[in-house]
Amino acid sequence: MTAELLVLVIVIVTALAFDFTNGFHDTANAMATSIATGALRPRVAVAVSAVLNLIGAFLSVAVAATVAKGIVQLDSVHGQDLLRIVFAGLVGGILWNLLTWLFGLPSSSSHALFGGLIGATIASLGWGGVIWTGDSQGVLTKIVLPAVLAPIVAALVSAIGTRAVYRITRGSNEDKVTTGFRWGQIGSASLVSLAHGTNDAQKTMGVIFLALVAHGTLTKDAEMPLWVMAACAVAIAAGTYLGGWRIIRTLGKGLVEIDSPQGLAAESSSAAIILTSAHFGLPLSTTQTATGSILGSGLGKGAEVRWGVMGRMVVAWMLTLPLAGVAGAICWAIAHFIGGLAGVLVVFAILIALSTLMWLRSRRNPVDTHNVNEWPSSTEVVNVAEVETKVITSTEVSAGPRPAKK
Repeated sequence: MTAELLVLVIVIVTALAFDFTNGFHDTANAMATSIATGALRPRVAVAVSAVLNLIGAFLSVAVAATVAKGIVQLDSVHGQDLLRIVFAGLVGGILWNLLTWLFGLPSSSSHALFGGLIGATIASLGWGGVIWTGDSQGVLTKIVLPAVLAPIVAALVSAIGTRAVYRITRGSNEDKVTTGFRWGQIGSASLVSLAHGTNDAQKTMGVIFLALVAHGTLTKDAEMPLWVMAACAVAIAAGTYLGGWRIIRTLGKGLVEIDSPQGLAAESSSAAIILTSAHFGLPLSTTQTATGSILGSGLGKGAEVRWGVMGRMVVAWMLTLPLAGVAGAICWAIAHFIGGLAGVLVVFAILIALSTLMWLRSRRNPVDTHNVNEWPSSTEVVNVAEVETKVITSTEVSAGPRPAKK
């Protein structure tokens, strides 16, 4: 195996690793509300989502074309230089995905990938190496504008839908309403999972396509190979089945307390917007769309919104593109400074080391199927009360009975 082919293999493996992190990072987008309301048991929910992600990945390649041809000026770079850019961008995206997962923040996997690619491209080619604008192409048109509009539109549609649902069911038997909407949630959550596979798996397809073009295996006008579609579909489905329980808890319990009617409205809103964006080739952030829909469902019902949690999410959204870009640029600089296969191997080793470190850190405070529906703030309040009670009791016992006042 030549050094060039080995680099290509490493890039493809890294791309599939990103796809895997995308799967477990974004499982919450489809299933958080269904798990929170009890419509689906946690393990059943992620299994259903994984299967539909797998199917959805084969429905379209419009988003993949945007990623492959709408970010990097392909006429300005080729060969090992392009492979190094793609590789560094992927590493930056994976590290940001894992960091936000560790803190339970539903940030955008899509923007982590785009940020990594943009940062690596700027470090390599300068600002002119990125397609910022163009005829219905470019970062500003295809990425930044949808990022701003998607959560706002999703929140508005979801709020209107939630208000309409509660108005229609007003006066109905509450138990029957809950049961009926839980069944409806199974369908709407499944549709979001299908949409997520259609939108997000394609982004990794586009990256692998870029790598194959860089290696000379494909031309930039070639069709997407079936094996690339299949590999990306399997990777994102496997990650989805693993379940990103930290982020599922944040979306399902951290933002608003969700009832079944809200869940159905939020999921239907998310599915409609994500599928529409996939049809037009917009690499939309499914995370921001789902979060906007959940926020809108709370506003539509008039429920209490934890604005502090929402604020942390917005900060993470704003930082995703620039910080993933910085990570991508640093990874490119390391690989470029060392040079050749050795540079790629060093960055790959850094990726493995940092990923392992974050995974080990997550085991100190694990979140899984047993506590995914327990929001930490309420648990902390209970624990503090218990500690105070124990301290007071132990103090009184150790001090003995107080002397009677004379």
